[in-house]
Amino acid sequence: MAQKAAKTLAAHNTAILNRTLLLTLVIHAFFILLRGVVWWSTFTRKSLILYILLCFPSFFIQFQFERIGRPTYGSSPGELRKSGEDLEAKGLTEYMWDVLYWTYGCVILAAVLGDWAWWWWIVIPAYSAWLAYTTFTGARGGMSKFAGEDNAGAPQAGSKRQQKMEKRGGQKVQYR
Repeated sequence: MAQKAAKTLAAHNTAILNRTLLLTLVIHAFFILLRGVVWWSTFTRKSLILYILLCFPSFFIQFQFERIGRPTYGSSPGELRKSGEDLEAKGLTEYMWDVLYWTYGCVILAAVLGDWAWWWWIVIPAYSAWLAYTTFTGARGGMSKFAGEDNAGAPQAGSKRQQKMEKRGGQKVQYR
């Protein structure tokens, strides 16, 4: 059984992408049905512009997932050319899923509660800024350890062997 891991990943990606596509269609149909048909008086040009503008990132993310995650098959049955990237990877892929699901929630809230619910979408850029800040401060804190300084600015003690030698009164290490 050649390429078992690749075939498993391809089947898993296909299931995830099909489920996500169905969920996207249901949620956006719910929005259009509820705002356009049921509450036709609340479906204005402003609502349509907000809907298109704030759903565009989720459409783009969905397109990217389809492009990188959808497996490709050869001409003969069962011939897997490319299994696609792992859609459960950490990092950017994980953040893209967060944006997608948060947008789904905002679409549902906007369909039920009205246009003011789109303000919940502001959480996504705020979350991005918080992630960038914590990454930067973590990297800055990590770089100070390479410079030989602790977070408090005091010199670092060195290795355990050096600490033991200093404790016994042996060879002293001078810090500058």
